[in-house]
Amino acid sequence: MILRRIIAHFRKQEWTAIAIDFVIVVVGVFVGIQVANWNDDASDRRRGVEYVARLSRDMEIDLATRRGEVAYYAAVLDSVLRANALLADPHANPEALIVSAYRATEITYLPPTRATWNEIVSSGDIGLLPRDSVDGIAAYYARDSSQFITEILQRSDYRRRVREVIPLEIQMAMRAGCGDVRNEAGQIVGFMDQCVLDVSDAVLNRAANALRADGQVRAQLQYQYSNAYIARANFSADVAILERALAALRGDPAAPR
Repeated sequence: MILRRIIAHFRKQEWTAIAIDFVIVVVGVFVGIQVANWNDDASDRRRGVEYVARLSRDMEIDLATRRGEVAYYAAVLDSVLRANALLADPHANPEALIVSAYRATEITYLPPTRATWNEIVSSGDIGLLPRDSVDGIAAYYARDSSQFITEILQRSDYRRRVREVIPLEIQMAMRAGCGDVRNEAGQIVGFMDQCVLDVSDAVLNRAANALRADGQVRAQLQYQYSNAYIARANFSADVAILERALAALRGDPAAPR
């Protein structure tokens, strides 16, 4: 309609009318573009707010998980130290020695909650997150500490040797009355508080003596200390990274840099 009017005005050489129609067209295009941009900006802001909420929930879950892994591997590390002391004591309680030696081999694997982060990265929407939060979040998701630690500990010579020396009867009893605690998702989150081994004293004594007599166990336990220490340190670092990233994601002005 505007085009027909302009042509009609042009034929009649109505220059003022033509100028007015031209301005109307330009203004209309400009307003249309601005409205589209405003709509896009509003849509981006809504997506950004949703991403922040979802990512915060994911990272809060992981923060609780990583704190749990710090505690778990602190317990493993404590078992390494107790096993080392008990192996050196010929009069140590056999059950205490076996429990400590076995718990020093334990592993838990709790992967990061990364569905929201993967979606943000794949959609190219990282720019919708608070700028100060991106580096910390990316640093956390760049590695899977739990997988890294699990792979190290699964290859542990000490883990293999202790589980070769301790009889199957005792290992089954450990699982039944002295093993891991799992959450509702089946993930390992700690050790049983009450440790009860339904095994005869004779079996326990033989197993304890076998552990003391095995030269590899004591030597490999020294390196297992390093493994357990690294595990606790890595998860402690994850906790610090997550705390800083969450604070920045929420716009906390006191967030540590």
